[in-house]
Amino acid sequence: MIKRRSEQYLKHWFDKTRRKPLVLRGARQVGKSTLVRQFAEHHGLVLNEINLEKHLLLDDVFKSLDVKRIVLELEGLLGRNILESGSLLFLDEVQATPHALAALRYFYEELPELPVIAAGSLLEFTLAKHSFSMPVGRVEYHHISPVSFSEFIACLEPDLNSWKEAAGRFEEIPETAHQRLLSRLREYLFVGGMPEAVLEFQESGSLSEVQEVQRSIVETYQDDFSKYAQHAELVRLQRIFGQIPRNIGRKIKYVNLSREERSREIKAGVELLSRAQVCQKVNASHCSGIPLAAEASDDVYKLIFMDVGIVNYLCGGRWNDISEATAQVLVNEGPLAEQFVGQHLAYLDRGKPQLNYWLREGRANNAEVDYVISQGMQILPIEVKAGASGSLKSLQQFVLEKGNAQAIRFDLNRPSKMMVDVKTRSGDSVEDVRFELMSLPLYAVEALPLL
Repeated sequence: MIKRRSEQYLKHWFDKTRRKPLVLRGARQVGKSTLVRQFAEHHGLVLNEINLEKHLLLDDVFKSLDVKRIVLELEGLLGRNILESGSLLFLDEVQATPHALAALRYFYEELPELPVIAAGSLLEFTLAKHSFSMPVGRVEYHHISPVSFSEFIACLEPDLNSWKEAAGRFEEIPETAHQRLLSRLREYLFVGGMPEAVLEFQESGSLSEVQEVQRSIVETYQDDFSKYAQHAELVRLQRIFGQIPRNIGRKIKYVNLSREERSREIKAGVELLSRAQVCQKVNASHCSGIPLAAEASDDVYKLIFMDVGIVNYLCGGRWNDISEATAQVLVNEGPLAEQFVGQHLAYLDRGKPQLNYWLREGRANNAEVDYVISQGMQILPIEVKAGASGSLKSLQQFVLEKGNAQAIRFDLNRPSKMMVDVKTRSGDSVEDVRFELMSLPLYAVEALPLL
């Protein structure tokens, strides 16, 4: 069993006095259904679970929006009273009967005492083919990520989490603990955070079996696309799905995703996969103020994928490539380190994933900072890089333009803080740049909210 942090969120939701139906969002196979089952078990709730893919006729029942009729039909299916105290109604695979989503507002208005959770994958594929609107203001959303590195450690070697957290506080940690964390990090870059792959690794320790699980997950996605897309769109989605992992860290050019279709069609495919959280857009932003998204470009962006393990699998990565790579190669070359940081940054606040980066393009003075986040009113530039402070030219350009006092670097070294005092070219002049560089090991990425 994998203990998920989102279970704490479910408990907070369940205890609310004005509780709305909860819709769990997230890519397929990130553990939404298992999360609900574990929550019900851990809190002694009677779980009334219905897999709507197996009961497609219920769509007409939900379409009626008659809550009494809906409850009657669900009770007839389950063979028990679903309104009893201590019960939880769980509508799984809700994308199969999309009118159930519209009906959720009436559960809220007419049966507010009944806790209802709905979960589904690729909801956007279904909603794109239906005219009804989502019940805005009558439901609550929670976005589920793949298993994080902290959850991965808690599953495999829980005593390491205290050292990981200490590193995130810039405390001195033993070299032995640092090396153990780096070993687990390299395993995570291969295994990833899809729960089935993590459980396989925990139980068997076999990396070849992990790749079999990853192959099955990829095939499941390909099969799912065929349920919701016509032939031409299906081929396009499958092609984009396979190409995104090969373009992580690059500004997206549609020709790199497919040479067979027009840019408008590829863009529509990317938007659909992004809304379904199969991938995440990292939009370029001027990063001059908060919110960062206010100055973000819809047309200039990078992409990260849903999971670093699937990225490695689709790129044909081998365990030897990760286990034997130097820090310079592992962090500066290839997509894995930037993907790892990005997929954790996207879910730091557990809300809708949203990422930005800084890009300045010019004939001779291009500059790019991998990620930029905001903490309160502070804007923090983030580089994923294994080099020394003198090689952080883009970070220095960002600090010079925005006047930042701090910047963050992720690498494979132990945590440290240092003042960087360098001269940086700005146009035809050279100016002094001074800022605090906070260097954290990759495995401490989840400590960022504490900064």
